[in-house]
Amino acid sequence: MKITLLYASAPRQVHQEELNLPTGVTVDQALDASGWRQRFPEIRAQALTVSIWGRKAVAAQVLRDGDRLELCRSLRVDPKVARRERFVAQGARGSGLFASRRPGAKSGY
Repeated sequence: MKITLLYASAPRQVHQEELNLPTGVTVDQALDASGWRQRFPEIRAQALTVSIWGRKAVAAQVLRDGDRLELCRSLRVDPKVARRERFVAQGARGSGLFASRRPGAKSGY
């Protein structure tokens, strides 16, 4: 059974490894078999979220052939807050659908 492991230890640093494991392996067993807990000690120190193809998974979940196991760090900033702050910084007139108008055009067109 072929499994792909992915972990972004820092922004723009992605580690990827493909493993051949026996059938019936759990998420926890796959992490032990990969040796990533020793290679990346922050995996144990931080409470990282584990997902399979972007869907949250638990440590006891059994993997299937072709699964992509992802270790996800927590977000540093809430995306809604970041968007709100960007909007405030650039101002209401500089963004949005009608921000760039033709000279002499009516507002809203």
